[in-house]
Amino acid sequence: MDLSLFEYDLPAHLIAQEPADPRDASRLLVLHRARGNWEDLHFHALPELLRDGDCLVANQSKVIPARLMGVLEADGRPVELLMLRSLEDGRWEAMVRPARRVRVGSHVLAAAGAACLTVVAATGDATRVLEVEAPWSVRELLDRFGLPPLPPYIARHDAPKPEDRERYQTVYAKHDGSIAAPTAGLHFTPALIDRLKERGVELHLLTLHVGPATFRPLRVERVEDHTMDREDVEIPEATADAVNRARSERRRVIAVGTTTTRALEWASMAGGGVRAGRGAADLFIYPGHPFKAIDGLITNFHLPRSTLLLLVSAFCGRELLFAAYRHAVSSRYRFYSYGDAMLVA
Repeated sequence: MDLSLFEYDLPAHLIAQEPADPRDASRLLVLHRARGNWEDLHFHALPELLRDGDCLVANQSKVIPARLMGVLEADGRPVELLMLRSLEDGRWEAMVRPARRVRVGSHVLAAAGAACLTVVAATGDATRVLEVEAPWSVRELLDRFGLPPLPPYIARHDAPKPEDRERYQTVYAKHDGSIAAPTAGLHFTPALIDRLKERGVELHLLTLHVGPATFRPLRVERVEDHTMDREDVEIPEATADAVNRARSERRRVIAVGTTTTRALEWASMAGGGVRAGRGAADLFIYPGHPFKAIDGLITNFHLPRSTLLLLVSAFCGRELLFAAYRHAVSSRYRFYSYGDAMLVA
């Protein structure tokens, strides 16, 4: 399958630079798979669109302030570090920019010189392993000096607003670990969640810590040649039980976001149902994937040639999805992380 099939044109002015206020004021494109059509609504209508007994599953991973700005000790040139994950030996893996200047042996000073990060290995073209010397733990260093990891298509990603710390986060975020938001969840408010529960909709949570696998662009010509990196997952026993019970009772399971979808599909068992527990999800979902766990999907509008767009294409069909995207462009929906949403059912 040629990756060029998943390209589309998007005017730059439709890339959302600010989140909707309030969160559930964002627009909602409801895509009906069976009927092959759609309707234009707003996210606050979601409780009226779901059914009594629907099982909604969301990702409760919390975004950490993972972007750390520093300078090279050797020449004072600026360096950006995106702190990806802690390694078993206390070191950290990070994406660095500009990568060509940050070589093994380089020292990066951050936190006004109070922290020194030494590059001890290169794990990829732009990824490095760091030893960190600072008066604080790395997590406290990030809490004190890190920035919300806004994506680069948001113009202020190098200088986020103070409110981005709260808005680039779901209201139910709980477990630290993501370096990008599970953006489908950004539209929910506490009041909307209360309305869903009053409607008889169940809400259950799992954790998938969003890493480079989710947002790293595909660099292959054939879709099948892409290899998905692993991301840490935890599915609580109560969530697995709720999903399995809903499926056995023929109630719908609706995933909030592509990360939740990947977690549930990764945890699907051959005989039916999903398993609880921890692991590292490396499932790559693209057209042809046989969905086992979900019946519906809440998601945002995604970048061309991305794993996220491929997943949604797999769920609703490429032709229908791209027709809906053309409608969204002509109707001036707002795209990407801070943009509008879709309900695919």
